[in-house]
Amino acid sequence: MLLAISADNTNVKFALFDGETVIGEWRQHTSAFRTADEHAVWLSQLFNLSGFDLAVVTDTVIASVVPQALFNLRRLCSYYLKSEPLVLGDEETNFGIAVHARPPVGADRICNTVGAGLLYPGQPAVVVDFGTATTFDVVDEQGDYRGGVIAPGINLSLEALHNATALLPRIVVARPDKVIGTDTVACMHSGVFWGYVGLIEGIVTRIRDEFGKPMIALSTGGLAPVFEGATHVIEANVPDITSRGLREIYRRSRGV
Repeated sequence: MLLAISADNTNVKFALFDGETVIGEWRQHTSAFRTADEHAVWLSQLFNLSGFDLAVVTDTVIASVVPQALFNLRRLCSYYLKSEPLVLGDEETNFGIAVHARPPVGADRICNTVGAGLLYPGQPAVVVDFGTATTFDVVDEQGDYRGGVIAPGINLSLEALHNATALLPRIVVARPDKVIGTDTVACMHSGVFWGYVGLIEGIVTRIRDEFGKPMIALSTGGLAPVFEGATHVIEANVPDITSRGLREIYRRSRGV
């Protein structure tokens, strides 16, 4: 079985694949100080709770946008999982797509591109990833990466709003019942939520107009479910698109 590990600025996501099927998914907060031993203890407990043993893992692949976390993730794979991981960016990496942008392009964005081409072959797409940053990745009909947009993430905006003001509290993102708020917290919820809906709709619409062809818009990332049903421009939420893209890159690189 393949364990696909994707480390972004907020979470490290572990996806266990049996062939093409995801049979287990787990997340932990990203920390450059977490050792391979700590990763192994945490992961083995969650494997056991799901009815697995670490010994079922035969292959590993890592995509990371946090260089400081990579050493211990590599050691987790080589020492505890007895597998030398493919790390995206290593010489043997074969994305199987063309990247029409100046490097570096984040490993997660390449995985989203490959995942979109795999799940929606022959169809241009824009993948909206609600992570630490909110990213928009443009995929053409050949499945190649055509560029995109990076905007501040929702939680970053919330923290900035709280930290830069004297009286505004820290809140979590949630869909408000009304646009017009009648107290401070309700006004903040409305501004953040509907403000991001406007950002999503505006950018996706402009991407489609500029691209000049029909495109499917997909969402992914931890906060994507919060916006389901709130905007007509997002046609499907695909939570595992990054992991599926990572698995496909492993297959292309290692020929399995």
